[in-house]
Amino acid sequence: MFSKLRKMILPMGILALGLLIAGCGGDSKKAEVPDLKELRITYVKAPLNIPSIVEKKQQSFEKAFPGVKLTFPEIASGAKQTEAMAAGELDIANALGGTSAILAAANGADVKILGIYSRAPKAFTIMVKDPSIQSVKDLKGKKIGGPKGTILHQVLLSALAAEGMSAEDVEFVNMDIPPAVAALQSGSLDAALVAGPGVYQATQNGARILKTGEGLVDAIIVIGVRGEFVKKHPSAAAKFMQVHREVVSFIKTNQAEAFKMTAEETGLSPEGVAAMASWYDFDPAVRPSDIEDLKKTQDFMIANGMLPKEKAIDIEKLFVK
Repeated sequence: MFSKLRKMILPMGILALGLLIAGCGGDSKKAEVPDLKELRITYVKAPLNIPSIVEKKQQSFEKAFPGVKLTFPEIASGAKQTEAMAAGELDIANALGGTSAILAAANGADVKILGIYSRAPKAFTIMVKDPSIQSVKDLKGKKIGGPKGTILHQVLLSALAAEGMSAEDVEFVNMDIPPAVAALQSGSLDAALVAGPGVYQATQNGARILKTGEGLVDAIIVIGVRGEFVKKHPSAAAKFMQVHREVVSFIKTNQAEAFKMTAEETGLSPEGVAAMASWYDFDPAVRPSDIEDLKKTQDFMIANGMLPKEKAIDIEKLFVK
């Protein structure tokens, strides 16, 4: 598999380099993209999307695409992001759950993957307050809230499966993260599926992490793109990735500044951002392990009734070549 992928990646890299030279002129901040009039990129700051926050604060894409009408719709739901792409209303989903990308493509949506946004298994958690709940086994018969069909949901089902349990052993309530955290605090939930700033905030109010996604899932978030867009504007897609890579590099060498921006945007303290930032790997390069994890994710979705087996797709074909 690795040797086959390496053979595939080499021409991809050459093509990407050629696109960057032709479309970007070697300077992502000044070059123009021919025939591109409008570019729509989602802005998603949760769970703790430091690159997106820095890109917003520094106006990275505005500087990289002069003369182009840019919009940044704040669409947090993966399903709504892919619906917008399918309708031709969104070009790039900058932070799209791997599960959402797979589901959309399996259902015929024109969704492709430009690169990896993040890997953060430790950032996706099952949280509790009841001191009698000490292990996943103790969740049997308990009421658990969180967003269905997401990485968080996958963490829960994987954790249950690892203990010989299933979704039938718990009472699951489909809800967004903030209400789930509030319900956990009020006692109307026994456990909540929490990611991002909600984890830090919940711990400050007496909740604790029972289980993270570590060892269960890689929790891959991808950079999605509308297939038709990348066909028409390959140099724009290449430039987007170049800018994103530059921002990731900036974060590595200017952590204090990046953390301050993130704290201002999320309401966390810089210390809180720093404590959680180590959970995230923002390297956008696609690794063989990423592809394998997405394949495992699709298998998981099929096994748990989230995706009909006959709709399974070739994961490698999702990636823009």
